[in-house]
Amino acid sequence: MENLTRAVMAGDPVALARAISLVEEGAPRGERILAEVFRGTGRASIIGVTGPPGAGKSSLVNRLVTQYRSRGARLGVVAIDPSSAFSGGAILGDRIRMQQHTLDPDVFIRSMATRGRFGGLSRATRDAVDLMDAAGRDPILIETVGVGQDEVDVVRVADTVLVVLTPGQGDDIQAIKAGLLEIADVFVINKADHPGADRLSSDLEGMLAFGEKRDWTPPIVMTVATEGRGIEELVQAIDRHGAHLRQGNGLQRRRRAAIAARFSEILRDRLMARIVSGDLGAPALERYETRLLAREIDPYSAAREVLGHLEAETAGGTGDGRPPVLDHLGVAVRRIEDRLALYQDVLGLELCGIERIEAEGVRVAMLPAGRTRVELVEPIGDGTTVARFLEKRGEGIHHLCFEVDDLEATLDRFRKAGIELAGPGGRPGAEGSRIAFLHPRATGGVLIELREAGGVDRGAAR
Repeated sequence: MENLTRAVMAGDPVALARAISLVEEGAPRGERILAEVFRGTGRASIIGVTGPPGAGKSSLVNRLVTQYRSRGARLGVVAIDPSSAFSGGAILGDRIRMQQHTLDPDVFIRSMATRGRFGGLSRATRDAVDLMDAAGRDPILIETVGVGQDEVDVVRVADTVLVVLTPGQGDDIQAIKAGLLEIADVFVINKADHPGADRLSSDLEGMLAFGEKRDWTPPIVMTVATEGRGIEELVQAIDRHGAHLRQGNGLQRRRRAAIAARFSEILRDRLMARIVSGDLGAPALERYETRLLAREIDPYSAAREVLGHLEAETAGGTGDGRPPVLDHLGVAVRRIEDRLALYQDVLGLELCGIERIEAEGVRVAMLPAGRTRVELVEPIGDGTTVARFLEKRGEGIHHLCFEVDDLEATLDRFRKAGIELAGPGGRPGAEGSRIAFLHPRATGGVLIELREAGGVDRGAAR
């Protein structure tokens, strides 16, 4: 993972593509890469291109890429395509329209399906933008799916939003007044060689004049993307808006709102995942749905019951705020390097790092495996506990480790229950943690480690 992260930050397009695939899959490895590159983000200008279907957004983005490349920019493009409500697949046709740039190493184009998301963006769009940003792509263009009035998610991602309209689509202003009008930083009237372009421009100017006053009045730029007309003027308008944001604290305000929306979305997703995967589970949720359908309970009361279940679950466990979590399975080995081939090459696990813990007389290697980890434990002295274990039993499972929020509170519970500790509690462990062991005599022959997390991220590579 460390090599992949370094390659992304070095701008390697193959590594960037692999990292985006991981975040699209929702893989823990993808989240760890995002965590490592996050400090290197926030440098790129992000330009969103949105508007109704058929407005020529893909052709416009294609021309914008050409214009920015003429300035020597190394770009990123995220093109969102609608996915099937039945199969989940997508045509991903935007890449076809931009095929003249696909062989340019300084243009990275990623097509992404909406995967059932409304609002015009894919769930992984923000993650892909972060990865492109960390890889040195600037600017980054986001072409949304083109769903119409509700396509407003782009304003929570982009620094500058282009709303692309075309004349001759019926009542043009009625088509945009409910949503897109409010999010535009620049209006683009594409296909301006068609009849009605001047009227659409006049109508927009009228609505802007009577609308709520803003510190930035969106300019209206006329383009014919298929011929490249108006593209230079459009880029100049984008530049002016970027300069306007940087003059005050507009850019900071916009990005703060964007990160707040993203944070809230992740919290909602994780809370729902906890509800479904915890003790409540999907069957219980289905029972609630059945009761709701039969009008035996109202939605708000059902939600309160589910939240009450979560509160009761949190109040139990270790007594320190949440139930204990299985952190890792400890495996005693004579030499870590001799066993890494099995776990890395055969099982495909990623090595987070190898650490020497003098206080315990061991070297340890951590390898994430789904929701938990495998810890390979190698003795660094003949008289250590692990060395005696190997001499007596040979290589094999050595201990189970549970992570707790408050080690002292947890140990106090075990002491009151008369459960014997193996050695002192609260001594230093791997990754800056504090640890304690429960004696196998008190646990049915299983050595159990309790771990209070320290300052090092458990998923971070060292």
